[in-house]
Amino acid sequence: MPDSSPSLFQQAYGRPPSHVASSPGRIEFIGNHTDYNGGLVLGAAIDRRVDVALALRSDRLVRMTSAGNNRVFQTDLDPIEPQQGDVRWVNYPLGVLWALRDEGLPADRGFDLAVTSSLPVGAGLSSSAALELSTALALQAAFGVESDRKTLALSCRRAENEFVGVPCGILDQGVSAFGKADHLVRIDCKTLEFGLEPLPPGTAFWIFNSHRKHSLIGSLYAARHQECMEAIRILGPHYADASFLADLTPDQVDRYKDELTEPLYKRAMHITAENARVKEMHRVLEAGDLEAAGDLLYASHASSQRFFENSTPELDFLVASLQGVPHVYGARLTGGGFGGAVMAFTDEPFGPEDADAVARRYNDAFGHTPSVITCRTADGGRVARYVP
Repeated sequence: MPDSSPSLFQQAYGRPPSHVASSPGRIEFIGNHTDYNGGLVLGAAIDRRVDVALALRSDRLVRMTSAGNNRVFQTDLDPIEPQQGDVRWVNYPLGVLWALRDEGLPADRGFDLAVTSSLPVGAGLSSSAALELSTALALQAAFGVESDRKTLALSCRRAENEFVGVPCGILDQGVSAFGKADHLVRIDCKTLEFGLEPLPPGTAFWIFNSHRKHSLIGSLYAARHQECMEAIRILGPHYADASFLADLTPDQVDRYKDELTEPLYKRAMHITAENARVKEMHRVLEAGDLEAAGDLLYASHASSQRFFENSTPELDFLVASLQGVPHVYGARLTGGGFGGAVMAFTDEPFGPEDADAVARRYNDAFGHTPSVITCRTADGGRVARYVP
């Protein structure tokens, strides 16, 4: 267990923590925006993590700090309310506290909390879900409560949906909770069934962070969510078993195209085709056909670009620059989009020199260099009693 969060805790509060929890970020391998549309998704927990150190207090005060932040935020257990301004990051652990208390956590004492992370912020690797899960694990351990991974993931998603106000699906929290080294996490977001699929040996992930985020990313994400809900509201009555867009096929969407506005038609086409791509990805990976897997990744990005319209010129350039490079199977934007990062799925001979060549081409085109990291799959969230 990394000792950086205990060190920060000691510096901030003058005492050691009682528990340390660590949860991984995630790569959205394929299944872009299918999660809240009742579809399938494949993700991978990665070896970049968010660590939370925590210890209970004797009063009802809650204090929080994070690495690189000289300020200690504090509030009382009652009421727990969302924060604004430069301390908005605390809404993620506060939201988890709010959700767990509402679900029966006997949190009758305050606590101190310190956060450190090896996840790059803004790269679409879901540092927020990792923070939520680590906070939940540490709080439950400190108060002597334990729940299964599925329940924990759902509590964290509820915190993000209802307290933070982001209408995300279960992908981020589910992968962070159920991750396993050398495996992909497969989630049926309609039935909330979680499974693991072996990742072909000798493969690797590279992340190219454009460092460009649309200034309206929150409202754009919410707008896509609303558009998808409106599309199924219109299409659903035509199909008895369709409660989500992922219940439909592209042909079924096409049949009633005239009832949809152009944006709604595009969103529905992306979700239905993307869900089909996740199903096909399961088949080709099981068969060991990595070339076909790469083709599906490129097709996913093209659909995000054309139909879901959540890509950017920077992301499109990175994907195009990776296409055809030796040892790259495929690439696509990863995460919510509207900026952020591209994931490249490669075999092991692809190395730093290859990645640097892509970064140089990007710099020539946009005048700044993307940050590049390589990562391996990793196990999901875990907690330990801290012993100095």
